[in-house]
Amino acid sequence: MPGGIDLPGEAELSARPARKWHQYPADVLPAWIAEMDFGLAEPIRAALQRVADGESHGYEDNSLYPTLANTFAAYTQRQFGWQPNVEMVVPVADLVQALFTSVSAFTAADQGVVLQTPIYPPFQNAVRETGRHIVENRLVDDGARFAMDRDGLAQVFDRDAPLLLLCNPHNPTGRVFERSDLEAIAELAVQRNLVVVADEVHADLVYPGGAAHVPFATISAAAAERTVTITSATKAYNIPGLRCGVMHFGSAELRERFRAAFPDRMLGIVNRFGIEATIAAWSDCAAWLAGALEVLAANRARMTAFFASEVPEVRWYPPQATYLGWMDFGAVVPDGASPQAYVLEHARVACSEGEPFGWGGERRARFNFGTSPQILEEMLARIATMVRR
Repeated sequence: MPGGIDLPGEAELSARPARKWHQYPADVLPAWIAEMDFGLAEPIRAALQRVADGESHGYEDNSLYPTLANTFAAYTQRQFGWQPNVEMVVPVADLVQALFTSVSAFTAADQGVVLQTPIYPPFQNAVRETGRHIVENRLVDDGARFAMDRDGLAQVFDRDAPLLLLCNPHNPTGRVFERSDLEAIAELAVQRNLVVVADEVHADLVYPGGAAHVPFATISAAAAERTVTITSATKAYNIPGLRCGVMHFGSAELRERFRAAFPDRMLGIVNRFGIEATIAAWSDCAAWLAGALEVLAANRARMTAFFASEVPEVRWYPPQATYLGWMDFGAVVPDGASPQAYVLEHARVACSEGEPFGWGGERRARFNFGTSPQILEEMLARIATMVRR
């Protein structure tokens, strides 16, 4: 396979202890949680083996943190032309934790946080469960894609909502926001002295020949000063269980505001396995990533052709990034029924429930096509049979 990508079959995947293949009964094909069914990149495997063989499993001394920060900076420079300040990089074990702590650090109780819905449910949880409220700036379905409502953003992004949680590339729509979109956000943030937390974890999964990912912190120096970027190697290199990511603060002032609310020790310590795997991913796995994108692009093309010619009742816009399809089952599923539950019952394919993503989700489900072409083909055949019934 391209880039040395290993594509395990159903039997091998089912034999693994991963949650994805054990959440539902054995006859269900999983297309829900956002991880790929690809084998591990060999440099990552070798790094993990070195750590295991070294038997150095005592308390960490944080000596690897500077290496992680420097590797992150070198990687973003190669990939996106962005050179972050390594002194402003903070390792974290969980990007959702980074969302929760950022909301608490940069807003007060009862204030609003702007979200561009539909959006990955933990973004909403980070607002509601910390005593804040969601201020929606809904994406606009223009018949060809989901577009940013710039006029609406200007109305909601104010002093009563001093923070925007930006998801770019966007989950669940797969949209990659254009530079002009990001410039509109940056202009408002600078004018009104607001903070942007940019989750860019899917940045490496942008399909060639179309959109290009622009790190929000590169829009301008003034925008960077009020930007916290959170990301990891977990999505692109398929290592979510290793629990390693980074937060990058665009200014010392922003870093100190966060530290005042959450001293470093409150973030915990990232373990050596996760750090070493991330360093290997960002240093030595370019060929693996290229191969993974080749498989994903072929899967995306197959889905586009399939739904256009064989099951036009199910609508979607091919994502510009990610391996997630935001599928509209409204013409297939009975009124009032859950698309996720309906597809699960009648096709034995497990998608992610759409409603928790917010606006428009009641008629949709998120479909993970990050699997082998053979497994994807079986999923599509089951959906086709469901619709024809």
